[in-house]
Amino acid sequence: MDVLKFTLSGRTAFFKKPDVNSYYYFTYGNIHKVALLGILGAIMGFEGYNQKAMGETYKEVYEECNTKIETGPYPEFYEKLRNIKVAIVPENEKGYIEKKIQVFNNSVGYASHEKGGNLIVKEQWLENPKWSIYLLVQGKIEEEIANRLSSFSFKYLPYLGKNDHVANIDNVEIIRTVERVENVDKIHSLYIEDYFQLNVCEEDNIFDSVDDYESIWKYEELLPVALEENTNKYEFERFIFTNSSLSTKKEALVYNCDGKFIFFF
Repeated sequence: MDVLKFTLSGRTAFFKKPDVNSYYYFTYGNIHKVALLGILGAIMGFEGYNQKAMGETYKEVYEECNTKIETGPYPEFYEKLRNIKVAIVPENEKGYIEKKIQVFNNSVGYASHEKGGNLIVKEQWLENPKWSIYLLVQGKIEEEIANRLSSFSFKYLPYLGKNDHVANIDNVEIIRTVERVENVDKIHSLYIEDYFQLNVCEEDNIFDSVDDYESIWKYEELLPVALEENTNKYEFERFIFTNSSLSTKKEALVYNCDGKFIFFF
């Protein structure tokens, strides 16, 4: 089994949360699988949400003319890529990416009913995000993704959640010496909480020297993993990124990739 690995980064990123407080838009703290599939879909030239919405519009028009047109339940990128297995390793310290608020003025006449017709929008952006992305090469579509990334042959420009945030892709490599492992005591990537139990004990390091001691840290967030078929709303799992030792709770898809235990989902 081969694994495609590459570095994904940018100056800023914005992975919009569906919940909105007035005109204040929040971002997830790390890239999630659906957003990552969107980036890979852009590289492959697959259609996205906008084309999906346009297809539904044309479907209504064709049905009025008694002509059938087929549109699937998902955007094309998700339909074709949803079964691939990926892994995400945050490269920012302890998985935390700094956030800053950006303020925009939208002064087009229809933007707001407020006095002056000026709509003030606030967005929460990630600053200098960076991830190592792993992808299991299991079939033809993964092989084509690997070929496109290796040759930097992208159909569309990839971006980090929104076209204001251009994605940088580099350090592309194929890892050929990977091995599936079980009952690991550490995971070096984001993993779904249900698969592992944290082993946190203050006495674990009591006899360690000062130089060897490393305090335990944990990053935790509820992130999208899939789209619901009828509404295309996000389905979520709770993810953890930690340096703590772990115990396996149930069988997981974990591979040893160059000495790192990587969780695929």
